[in-house]
Amino acid sequence: MTTLVFGHKAPDTDSTGSPLIWAWYLTHIKGTPAEARLLGEPNTEAAFVLQKWGAETPQIISDVTPEDEVVIVDTNNVAELPPSINEAKITAVIDHHLLQGGLKTNAPINFTIRPVACTATVMHDLIGGDAGRMPDQIKGLMLSCILSDTLEFRSPTTTPADRDLAVKLAADLGLDIPTYAAEMFAAKSDVSAFSEAELLRMDSKEYEVAGHPLRVSVLETTSPASVLARKDALIAAMPAVAQEGGAEQVLLFVVDILKEEATLLVPNDLVKTIAERSFDAKVVGDMVVLPGIMSRKKQIIPNLKL
Repeated sequence: MTTLVFGHKAPDTDSTGSPLIWAWYLTHIKGTPAEARLLGEPNTEAAFVLQKWGAETPQIISDVTPEDEVVIVDTNNVAELPPSINEAKITAVIDHHLLQGGLKTNAPINFTIRPVACTATVMHDLIGGDAGRMPDQIKGLMLSCILSDTLEFRSPTTTPADRDLAVKLAADLGLDIPTYAAEMFAAKSDVSAFSEAELLRMDSKEYEVAGHPLRVSVLETTSPASVLARKDALIAAMPAVAQEGGAEQVLLFVVDILKEEATLLVPNDLVKTIAERSFDAKVVGDMVVLPGIMSRKKQIIPNLKL
């Protein structure tokens, strides 16, 4: 039996790299055959990272079966997982997000959530002394996951554990962190090939505020002007994308990595109210700049209110 390892829908770098890291560990260290899977196309940064480190893009799946043994990484939210996830044989969860609830297992499992910025950081700790056996490809994926999730240590989610591990991995690989991070962020910022609907889906999570189901989307970029130039088209695409998952509204935060701020598009009075009550902002027009807002996990989701 081959264990399937996967993260959340709309896979970013951590949710693309971490399944590969853990599949390597299970297969080559623990002797348990495992393969990484994805629940969607990787974003542009994740695709760059796979190419950079010579890793094949994992097979994309849409669901699991009761016969599948699975390890879930980088999420514990059933809304971000295959429809039949609670019918599969879940053997472990490795995550760094808040506990959502809703997962059901048919036996006790290893369930690890730690307050760090990146799933790969948790994995390195779990791998322990065997981390010295990681090949450069796995080290490179791990470094990439950390730099992506911490936005090169700019995100308030960054912990000393994330930073120290990234510095060590970069030294092992002979990489300069600012140079490599700039390459990653440039890949992430090139969204010219994507439609507005694809941009809204690219990095989104479902969340409910005062009975209103929302799709909270984030676009992290070093070139926010190229995204905001498409503002009208993005707003026009929001209703259809929201309805795909039964949401009432898409909240799109365009995060400027370099200026360390987010711009929220404001298509209607509902979003205006959310913006003003959640971030103590004054909204004029169809967008609002939120200084210092970088992290959906730590600064956006916890503050959303109506």
